[in-house]
Amino acid sequence: MQKDRIKILFICHGNICRSPIAEFVLKDMVQKRNIADQFYIASSATSTEEIWNGVGNPVYPPAKAELAKHGISCEGKRAVQLKKSDYNEYDYLIGMDHQNRRNMMRILGADPEQKVSLLLDYGKQPRDIADPWYTGNFDVTYEDIVEGCEAFLEMLGY
Repeated sequence: MQKDRIKILFICHGNICRSPIAEFVLKDMVQKRNIADQFYIASSATSTEEIWNGVGNPVYPPAKAELAKHGISCEGKRAVQLKKSDYNEYDYLIGMDHQNRRNMMRILGADPEQKVSLLLDYGKQPRDIADPWYTGNFDVTYEDIVEGCEAFLEMLGY
């Protein structure tokens, strides 16, 4: 990981729906703006539910399909778990909902540098991003993530 890049880690419960959607949406956005070389973007889970014997499950098929509808591939992505050491590796650790934030803090221990946030905290209407695993509304989750990623890039000055 290059030191001069802005390092962003998106986090959700299982790392198979929301956080990989956010990872690949933001990668797509920075690619289209020709600024991808200025970023390192990844995602992880607060739980180990989607990780078996050290191997994470791939992106949930409906989440993968939602990305594909927008011309975005997440091929090869597998769930990984957030580690305490990630706090020092990343500039921004961005969760999807308040429960994610609680679980992130349980793993990270503290946030002395104010790196932990929720994605829609950057938007005009801060709110949780609903988990489409439960709602089934992958399109709504996708739109919320796009809104949050656009607002995040705007906050960064892009």
